[in-house]
Amino acid sequence: MTATQERAFGASVLRLEDPRLITGKGRFVDNISLHGMVHMVVVRSPYAHAKVKSVDSSTAAGMPGVAAVYTGADMAAAGFGSIPCAWVVPDSDTKTPEHPPIAIDTVRYVGDAVAIVLADSEAEARDAAYAVDVDYETLGVVVNGKAATEKGAPLVHDDVEGNQCFHWTVSGGDIEAAFSAADVVVSETIVNQRLIPTAIETRAAVADWDSSMESVTLWVTSQNPHIVRLLLSIDTGIPEHKIRVVAPDVGGGFGSKLAHYPEDSMVIFASQKLNRPVKWTETRSENYLATTHGRDHVAEVEMAAKSDGTILGLRAKTWANLGAYLSTASTGVPTILHGLMLSGPYNIPAIHEDVFGVFTNTTPTDAYRGAGRPEATFMVERMVELLAGELSMDPAEIRRKNLIEPFTEGHEVATGLIYDSGNYEPARDQALEC
Repeated sequence: MTATQERAFGASVLRLEDPRLITGKGRFVDNISLHGMVHMVVVRSPYAHAKVKSVDSSTAAGMPGVAAVYTGADMAAAGFGSIPCAWVVPDSDTKTPEHPPIAIDTVRYVGDAVAIVLADSEAEARDAAYAVDVDYETLGVVVNGKAATEKGAPLVHDDVEGNQCFHWTVSGGDIEAAFSAADVVVSETIVNQRLIPTAIETRAAVADWDSSMESVTLWVTSQNPHIVRLLLSIDTGIPEHKIRVVAPDVGGGFGSKLAHYPEDSMVIFASQKLNRPVKWTETRSENYLATTHGRDHVAEVEMAAKSDGTILGLRAKTWANLGAYLSTASTGVPTILHGLMLSGPYNIPAIHEDVFGVFTNTTPTDAYRGAGRPEATFMVERMVELLAGELSMDPAEIRRKNLIEPFTEGHEVATGLIYDSGNYEPARDQALEC
């Protein structure tokens, strides 16, 4: 008798972690308590763009339980550098302005850090944070990605002309010929709105500096501890082999916990200075201000087709709002992860997109739930719907007509990607039955 072969794909797999989590035995970063630990609270800017004229911490420093108050100048003096971006767009002359963990001269979004307070308890640190007196001189603000590139818009960074971080292009096929041969062209301005990930667990970090070994252990709410360790070695100056990053249970992330954040460096700096473990846990309000946001694209899109619904070409200009600074993968989301996906499941012979990465006075953006791919999918499918309306055809028929035929040995689309295998019509049929 031959034993029945079990299939991994499509099978129900028992989750080993569930009993521990649903009985309250999970271990999250905020559960960590180390001997001698102090708590960090971040003083954040209420302005989207302002000069920091002075930071007076004298009252806060004398309050009960306070161990220290530090500013961006203190971190810079200790050798802590700019928070790095891990993904520079090729062939685009990407601008990478300095991103100090704590703002020194200028704040560039609501929630930008201006100081940190360390105290024996979180409550004491929070009380003292309210006593830090920051003198601001407000500056002009721009929050819309497309508007930020217009003449006369306030500059987020003085050394980035027109607020343009990069201009990246994806192109395949003869786009001009496609539109010249078209019987119909539909166009639309499509907005993929900015959104906030809102995981149940907010971000948290605990740093424990070992002065005898000049090494550090960082417990952090991270989906990406290896990248965090690499990037920490760049901005802290600590050799990578002397950084240990531990990611315990993570209560949701959706991409927002992939990035290396300024607070990771702040707790390490404070632990070095005080020679004590340091914990920081984000409030929900901070989470909305300082954890990366997603999406925020404005796109002008056109689709060319024949009168029978055959798609000939797609072209677009997209303004991708990167926020005030570059986050870990922010430049990759609207380029490689987005532009290359514009063919979707369809035969589109010609595709061209110009993507402009733009700085604004908003929270930095990064990966969220598909990271660029959902934005591309929405663009394509919305244009299919508009085309169907223009031709008075059933959108399902337009989709069927343009689906890539079943294949098993690879299929190259106009953006240059090679799909390994596919059979899309059964999925379409099943969707229509739902």
